[in-house]
Amino acid sequence: MSRRKVAAQLGFPDTTAGIPEARWMRAMTFERLVRHERFVSPLITTTIGRLGLPRPAGVWRRDARVSASATATALGQAHLKAVHEDVASLITSLALPFVGLEDEPSATPVKPDFAVVAPRRDPGTDTVIGSWLVMGDAKDYERVRSRIGDARMLKGFLQVALGAASAEAWSALPNGMAVHRFGVLAVPRNAFLQPEAVVEDLTDHRAEVLARVAERNEVLAERAQSELAPSELHDFVEHLAAEYDPSSCPACAMFTFCRNEVRNATDPEALLVEIGVRKEHRPGLRGLLDRSGVTGRVPDSVVASVRATIEGMPLSSGQRRIDPAAVVGSVNVVLAKSDAAALGVHGIALQRVQKSGKPTAWALRTFDDPQAPATRLAIMDLLGSHIDRAMADLKALAPGEPSPVHLVVPDQVTADVLVSIADSLAGVETSRLRWARDLEQGRPALTFDGEPAVVPKALTARQRLAVSFLLEADRARAMKLRIPIVDLREVISRHVVAGGPQGDSGRLDYLVRWAEATEPLDHRAVSDEIAASEHTPGARLSNARSDAIHQARGRNGAPKRGRRPGYVELVEEELDYRVGVVDRALAYLSSIEDSRLREIYRALEGDAQAIWRRRLHLHASDLVRLGRTSWWWRNNLVDLLDEDARCLSQLQALGNPQAAKDLALDAGTREVALATVVGLAPIRLQLNSRRISAGSTVVVLHINGEPSVEAPTTTRKIQKGSFKFGQLPIGPLESDGSGSAAVCWSPKVCPALEVGDELVIADDAWFNPKGPFKSGHEISVSRPGQDTDSAPQATCDETSYSDDPESHAYCCRPHERAEADTADWIAERRASGRMNPEVWPPIVDDDQFDTPAIGAPTESDAAVVASSPSEYLTIDDLD
Repeated sequence: MSRRKVAAQLGFPDTTAGIPEARWMRAMTFERLVRHERFVSPLITTTIGRLGLPRPAGVWRRDARVSASATATALGQAHLKAVHEDVASLITSLALPFVGLEDEPSATPVKPDFAVVAPRRDPGTDTVIGSWLVMGDAKDYERVRSRIGDARMLKGFLQVALGAASAEAWSALPNGMAVHRFGVLAVPRNAFLQPEAVVEDLTDHRAEVLARVAERNEVLAERAQSELAPSELHDFVEHLAAEYDPSSCPACAMFTFCRNEVRNATDPEALLVEIGVRKEHRPGLRGLLDRSGVTGRVPDSVVASVRATIEGMPLSSGQRRIDPAAVVGSVNVVLAKSDAAALGVHGIALQRVQKSGKPTAWALRTFDDPQAPATRLAIMDLLGSHIDRAMADLKALAPGEPSPVHLVVPDQVTADVLVSIADSLAGVETSRLRWARDLEQGRPALTFDGEPAVVPKALTARQRLAVSFLLEADRARAMKLRIPIVDLREVISRHVVAGGPQGDSGRLDYLVRWAEATEPLDHRAVSDEIAASEHTPGARLSNARSDAIHQARGRNGAPKRGRRPGYVELVEEELDYRVGVVDRALAYLSSIEDSRLREIYRALEGDAQAIWRRRLHLHASDLVRLGRTSWWWRNNLVDLLDEDARCLSQLQALGNPQAAKDLALDAGTREVALATVVGLAPIRLQLNSRRISAGSTVVVLHINGEPSVEAPTTTRKIQKGSFKFGQLPIGPLESDGSGSAAVCWSPKVCPALEVGDELVIADDAWFNPKGPFKSGHEISVSRPGQDTDSAPQATCDETSYSDDPESHAYCCRPHERAEADTADWIAERRASGRMNPEVWPPIVDDDQFDTPAIGAPTESDAAVVASSPSEYLTIDDLD
């Protein structure tokens, strides 16, 4: 019985783990492309080549029709072809008995999407002595910013490992066929869902899988019968112990049942489990539940979350505004993403803050074909238009040093989709520049694998502007202080501590609901209400709306006659909801006082964007994706990353009381500590630190949650190499001579204190490593350097490279020239037989540009019949 059926029989049907129809169709489309005749040879040869095996004499394909008997027959035939004909085979749609349960007829079989069978040779004589079985699976994982996350690849290879373990344990495996210790995962190489093979050692994966299998078999062995009677089901499930996690469990069909069990538990600590408090923090928080007080070193942010849950009101972190949302030059963007394609977008809405400080009206746009390349170009054109006008406004306000441009989005997924689209189009434009050189030299335009290519049109100026800005934002992720793209959810969470499950605070509408609260909220009611909403604040659609939009547009991907207006209406409703949430979030932020650190963050971003503007103006490395940056560029960033992280830590400690207190409570922090005022004449402090003691000079960062840097008497000076703050309470710590644990503190600028005040203090040497300032009341925060590698210098202009190519080869060489040189290099290698398809083993295309060959099948060519996902699958199985 599937978990979904179990949940339904228990009276808690699944409402969170379902798979949207469009997402399921995408998965089926990819599996069909994996089985397509066009990709049989590339999958086989890439797999065999990466394993270091010789090139086979031919390839063969067979479909096993998800049947164990057909799989046995196909494996036998493939084994004979490998041994006697030196042929490699691709077998698709296999079915294997679950490892250890071959004699259990009711056990669900393992269903690998494909496997590769190749000749196995004796390493000494090079004669064929048998065959290798390389197990594989197909996963249409989304490429986010040109790459698939390691966690997803790990999950995929665990599934491959289960297939390998099951195959090795199967008695029907042909004699002489050995299961290879490596496995292969077919994943999309581009936005067109064309598959590529990724090979990995399964040794560790198989060990983990077999351990889990052993646990499962132990549970089965405990029961004399494998099937439960309906009357036994509730008692059996209820007694099972599970690790409930409100962040990850919604992907399971049993989530609603488990949540109900936790909510109805009599143990008071169940509330901490319900909202996702980590195990090690729960003992120290029991006092909040019985009002006896917090014990131990529990982060202040966790304490605040529990308090907000109990009290039903949001708590403030004490942080003032440092974000650039709603400032002149910011552009607000919301998306409605399609589940049918990794880069598919149903609609977009944009709003720009003008130089008058007032925002424009929201501009909404829907797209007939969400996954078409033309849609991606249209999105970049719209975005580029808004960025161009924002830059013009900023230049008009400050002609010499314009302020930075910012995109404001409701969640990280929106940013990921935009950057992924830019990444895709940058690759297409890079390919176009190379092919332009090929055509100029009389060479044919060929893909990396040597097939005739479709040469695209050049990006327009507005499209290139948007693509360039988004790629700059992608590279900026290396620097924690950079904020070209502002995540509104993250900004709100910096100011508001919401109650309820911590995972729910991952939604902007949930945070805004708490931020706007004027009377106590029932955290469970708010969580259930938000979860039940058909709308979402971010790029992804809810399952219900995804299905509705998919059906309104037409299951085969094209709008049906008479249904097109319904599609537009549904998409616009989604955009309207997102617009409303963003407007409410911005309205809430407008009520928060600006921090004196806000201009510092803007100055740092302005420094970085000045370099980007030079890149854009000279077309110098402005289309370089983060995934294509060179190793030496990354190595050169190490020192800059350290400077950036240090500056961020110091600014957060200065401006965010909650973050500063968390630092002080962290046992690994040496520079920040808590102190309590125990005397006033002289000032005596009780320190909660073993590293800061008598002999140290300290600065008081916060007094009872009030930042010293925000005091009206504190001075601030933005300098070229640092940010200097003055009139701060700084002074040495000295023993009071009484032998007590308290120390005397003698600040030059004495703050207003009372006995019992809680202070967050920092070692002055953290800010002033060369020693205290002579003034005795100042600290400085070092200004981190900028990434100027492979970037035009301030003195570079349009003629610098042409006048002196050697001196300017690594700063302002235009993309047009750089890609022409690359095209000549590729052509030279191809002419000498050192490129695909002639070379063996095949060369891996690390660029993976979205440039399919002429006639190569894509997602639009692999039509699949509309179907429903298996009841045994959840969204977690696909993503």
